[in-house]
Amino acid sequence: MKTLTILDGGMGRELKEIGAPFSQPLWSAQALTEAPEFVSQAHQNFVDAGAEILITNSYACVPFHLGEELFEQRGFELAALSGELAKAVADKASHTVKVAGAIPPPFGSYRPDLFKVEEAAPIIQTLYDAQDPNIDLWIAETICSLQEFESIHAVLKQSNKPCYYAFSLEDTKGDSASIRSGESVTDAIKLACQSNAKGIMFNCSVPEVMDQAIIDAKKVIGELGCDLEIGVYANNFAPISSEHEANDMLQEIRELDGQGYLVYAKRWHALGANIVGGCCGIGPKHIQALADWKRSLQS
Repeated sequence: MKTLTILDGGMGRELKEIGAPFSQPLWSAQALTEAPEFVSQAHQNFVDAGAEILITNSYACVPFHLGEELFEQRGFELAALSGELAKAVADKASHTVKVAGAIPPPFGSYRPDLFKVEEAAPIIQTLYDAQDPNIDLWIAETICSLQEFESIHAVLKQSNKPCYYAFSLEDTKGDSASIRSGESVTDAIKLACQSNAKGIMFNCSVPEVMDQAIIDAKKVIGELGCDLEIGVYANNFAPISSEHEANDMLQEIRELDGQGYLVYAKRWHALGANIVGGCCGIGPKHIQALADWKRSLQS
């Protein structure tokens, strides 16, 4: 089995937790614009908890959150800053920490129906160019359709750094897993196997639906003989509907503590995931539980 790697947790909720300026629609980008020291502190909290990969705080550096005008004026600058801040924290860590450049959904989370191919390309390219100097790998996050995957891959295929593609799943359990467009995980992994992907991940979905996605992914990877890594970083939300408006409100958080999350993570690892972390609402205490568990495996 590939070496277990611990990813960080959800940046937005951690920023809010530590008192950073935080409101919709700017969301996690507000700290970049007003008080970047909070972004550094949030990264540090995850490193102190044992995270081995930090994801840049660029998720909200898109017109959907910044607005068209602010994105045109400062989108590149803010995304670049997100890379610089993460790298500075990673560089001074006492253990090896890599920085993953985040490529977020250009038109809001969980809404594949809002995706526009032609408008997406320059947004994705801006995020790529801004972050590339300071990152070690790429994670395209919360991909909700095959069309979205193909648009992001069209940009990331120019990179010689490891590229990971993280799909967001429908929050309902079934005999097979689906991404939020209704398209199957099986078809998503088939596409990934034909791409430059170093690995695939499943993120920003409830923990309960991750098992089936890993099972479906492993089956395709085995059948096609492609050597993809598998990562999982779930959220701490109640299930999200397909009509969700990402800028309207903060999603309802459930009370899943570190040990409760660890129960899921152990199962994902047993099923074949070698990268495990957390998304929205998964904080340093959850990551600490994962890191402690990893240490126990090595002792």
